[in-house]
Amino acid sequence: MKNWILAARPKTLPAAIVPVWAGCVLAWKLQGTWHPFLALCTVMGAVCIQIATNFFNDAIDAQKGADTEKRLGPTRVTASGLISRRAVFTAATIFLVIALACGVVLYQAVGWPIILIGIPSLYLAYGYTGGPFPLAYRGMGEVFVVGFFGIVAVGGTVLVQMGEWRDEAVLLGFQIGLLSAVLISINNLRDREEDASTGKNTMAVRLGDRGARILVWLEIKVAAFSGLLWIKYQLPWLGLATLPLWTLGFFLLFRVFTTPAGVKMNRLLALAALLLLLFAICFHLAAVLFADGGTVFL
Repeated sequence: MKNWILAARPKTLPAAIVPVWAGCVLAWKLQGTWHPFLALCTVMGAVCIQIATNFFNDAIDAQKGADTEKRLGPTRVTASGLISRRAVFTAATIFLVIALACGVVLYQAVGWPIILIGIPSLYLAYGYTGGPFPLAYRGMGEVFVVGFFGIVAVGGTVLVQMGEWRDEAVLLGFQIGLLSAVLISINNLRDREEDASTGKNTMAVRLGDRGARILVWLEIKVAAFSGLLWIKYQLPWLGLATLPLWTLGFFLLFRVFTTPAGVKMNRLLALAALLLLLFAICFHLAAVLFADGGTVFL
């Protein structure tokens, strides 16, 4: 069980939970109500896709030789021989089936838009590192995260809750996607030398050491300044969600530019995950404290 938990990478799960959480808060803010059962199905589907992605990543990286003895991050169960590649692939498929079951419930509630969101999401759980065009090996990991764990995840959650696609959800999803991408960028910066030696051309490999650090700076800065756009939607107080980005975010950037690429960056990954969670908490608090009607979302 310990090995399976290790393979599931529980520290990455906030990237699946936060978009649904924040999307439900936004839906409540816009219409005054929310649907807990649909929220539960949405978050279960998102978490299952995240875990399946992690399993596929573990098995495929081992198959391609991308995880070597030089690895600086947590142990990968397939490459280390703790679990067979076939078992990891099977587990990933099972989680995708569970996600599909959750998608059926959401389809009954919303209809065909769930198919447009669900099919690419299910495929990219595998296609992130596998298939004919593995995104992680082509330097598109951050783009994938911003798109699917940000805009699509938040927009899809609001769509399920409200029955319509909202521009506000795109803004929120863009912010969350950028903060989730910080995790990928720091991870790839840490593993840049190993990835370069095994042919895994992540964005960090393509940009080089300094360029990879600047990318993290851009992700946090753009997410922070995007908070000003809430004024456009007459919801300026939601911009207060960026407060952690101006405090902990600045400290994280200082550490990113002063910490050598290596095992010490594992601590920065923990800070990046905390930053994402604090953003969601502040967004929730801003929505509740400056509510203008409707039931309290607690």
